[in-house]
This record gives sequence, structure tokens and C-alpha cells, in this order.
Amino acid sequence: MNQEYMSADLLVVGAGIAGITAAVEAAETGLSVILVEKKPYIGGKVAQFSKYFPKLCPPSCGLEINIRRLRTNPLIKLYTLAEVSTNVLTSSGKHEVNIHLKPRYINDKCTACGECAKVCQGRRKNDFNMNMDETPCIHIPYENAYPQKYVLDKKNCDGKCCSKCVEVCKYNAIDLDDNGKVFTAEVNSIIWATGWEPYDAQKLDTLGFGKYPDVVTNLMMERLAAADGPTKGEILRPSTKEKVKSVAFIQCAGSRDENHLEYCSSVCCMASLKHTRYIREQNPDAEIYVHYIDVRSNGFHEDFYRNVQGDSKVHFHRGKVGKVSLNDETGNLIVEAEDSLTGKYMKNEVELVVLATGMKPSTNNLPIDKLMIDKNGFVNCSGEPAMKHPGEYACGVITEPKDVASVVQEATGSVLKAIQNIKRN
Repeated sequence: MNQEYMSADLLVVGAGIAGITAAVEAAETGLSVILVEKKPYIGGKVAQFSKYFPKLCPPSCGLEINIRRLRTNPLIKLYTLAEVSTNVLTSSGKHEVNIHLKPRYINDKCTACGECAKVCQGRRKNDFNMNMDETPCIHIPYENAYPQKYVLDKKNCDGKCCSKCVEVCKYNAIDLDDNGKVFTAEVNSIIWATGWEPYDAQKLDTLGFGKYPDVVTNLMMERLAAADGPTKGEILRPSTKEKVKSVAFIQCAGSRDENHLEYCSSVCCMASLKHTRYIREQNPDAEIYVHYIDVRSNGFHEDFYRNVQGDSKVHFHRGKVGKVSLNDETGNLIVEAEDSLTGKYMKNEVELVVLATGMKPSTNNLPIDKLMIDKNGFVNCSGEPAMKHPGEYACGVITEPKDVASVVQEATGSVLKAIQNIKRN
């Protein structure tokens, strides 16, 4: 691998909504910023959402504005497919960071014309759509992805058709010999903004995920409802590809459970209430069941909750679901739960089950001192542990579960802390 050196005022690790916000806010105050993202595109989980609650507007508008701010600011250097491997605090108070840039196999000459994808014979699971469909091995991660250029998934490509892709690319944008590179960055401050991953629903063995195709997660539901999703926005039953007539939402799937995630992920209730709107807009006659421990809809979100409560087709049942099984005769799913308000044990037969899986912070393999990470994997930014690491800050769901608005606020706050540290030094 080639290696190079560079310096900047600030390193932002992670280019979801937290990292993008931190990078543009810092650069617009005059700081030089290195922004790294491990995926081939920026935007994080927000890019996968169909709509925000409670206004049910698409997140693409806000992302486009921030991406334009990022793209036109010369003080920001963006690196995708990049991961931070080491972080050393020097005696001068600066951080030396090794960054590994994985090969994309596509250079900056790419115009996203798509000719290569037409001849690509290899196929891969589409992780942007939560593996619910496939793309060619050479692909753009999603329609409005930034950077707007292709990436080659060589792990799932047998290499036999790569020469065809090279032949049809008249811009010489495909570099099959790309080996990536490693560079060392010296920065004054670091903001960790690596976001979150959904909890692994296959660990919830009584709820049927991975066993029954019609059991999906809340993030999969977002992609099913998205216009650029695997079904082009139609919420269809995975097993039959038919419109859904009955749905059960299972709240706290793995959350608030000492055997899985002991904490509340804070946004799952509102996400599922939003999903009931998705269903009702497409099928006004669909029967919807929401199994909950308690509905957490703080502040003005309460109005949204009350509105959903007033829907005669949405039925709320207080109590955790014990089991999801299959009716072999109908092919439908049977949801078994006790309603703690009535004391009755109930069985509902539905066509689709949506698990509200919680947020798990993406702190694995990050070069952050273990003193800064609590028992649940979140970064502790306050108190004595953080004081031992001047110049390092964190924002977004990496510090605790929160909604997008709170993420943006915290990202701006982390920039203010970084500026103070840089000015002091």
C-alpha cells in the first residue's frame, strides 16, 4: 500500500448525520477537517430512512443541503471506505492517527454512466436495502449516494467479468490493481461519530427472525416503504410479494432486556408509530397490532401518538410478546402475548411481523481508550475518564440513543468543544 502524511485541525470519524454536521459546522468556522467514513457513501442510517417522524417528510432534503455544504467547502477532505486503526496522543497535545483506505477499484474519472453495471454478471446482497434484494458487483450504493461514483465489491465477484467492465468504461475509471493506501494524519482534535447498528434480531430466537421470511426489522420496514427500496415503496409481504393486510409491531425487541440490550433505544416507539402510517396509507383496511411495554413519545411527539391511537384499525396491546410461530395451513404468523391491561393471553394471526430492534453503538474496533466506553458500548464524554483524553469528543448515537434532531444538536456542541481545545493549544 502507498502511504502519505497530512495534517488538519480536526478529524471526524464517521459520516452519518452526526459526522457530516460536525464536519461542515467546523469547516465553516475556518477549521481544516478530515472526514472519514468506512462505507463507500456518506449519510449513515438517515440515508436509509423513508421518512422522518412526526412530519413524515423525506430525509433526503436535509441530507442534500448538508452534502452540498460539505462538497463545496475546500477545508473538508472526505475519505470513504476508510477506517481509523490507531490513535496516539503525542507530547505536543496532537493526535497521530493511522487511517486505512480500502480499495474502491473506481477512480475519480467515474461519471456514474452505468455502462459497467450493464455488463457485470456478478451479483451481491444489497446491504443498503438490508439484504432484501441484489445489485451487480459493480454498483452505486443507492440512487442519490455521495460520492456519486461506482464501487466494486470484489469479494462477491469471481473476476471473470471484470475485463468486460474495464472494456466498456470509456473514461478509464476502473482500476483493478487498486490496493488502497494507508496515511497518517496529525490533528489537534478528534470527534467520534460512528453512529449505530441495529441489534442482531437473530439473537431473539423466540421471535422468528431469520426463520420466517415475513418477520422483518424496523429498519427493513423503512427500506420496504422507501421509493428507492427493494419494492419501490410498496410494502409487500416478503414470502408472497402481496400487499399486507395485517401487521404486528413488536416493541422493545431485545431492548430493556438484561439478556440483550438493557437500555431503551428511545426512538423505537415513534418509529413504529410512523410505520403504522406507512401501512395505513397503502392499505386503509389493514389491521395493525402494536405490542408494547409502554409507549415513549416525549413532548410534541405525544400528539402524533394520540393521532395513531385514534385509528380504529390500530390496536394497542400492553405486554411483551412471548413467541412468534407459523400457521402451516395459512402461511401466516401467530403472535402470542399477554395483555397486561386485561390479563388475557392472546394469539393474533398476521401476515407480517415487524421487530422494533434497538440501537447498538458502533464502537467495536475503534482506537478509543476503554475508560471512555461504558458497559453498554457507549462513549462517555464527561467526567474523569474523558479528562484523561483532551481533544477527543463524541456525538450522536455513539454516546447514547437519540433522535436525529438531538444528534444534530450534539454534533454542533462537540464542534464547540473541539474549537476550544484547538484554540487553547
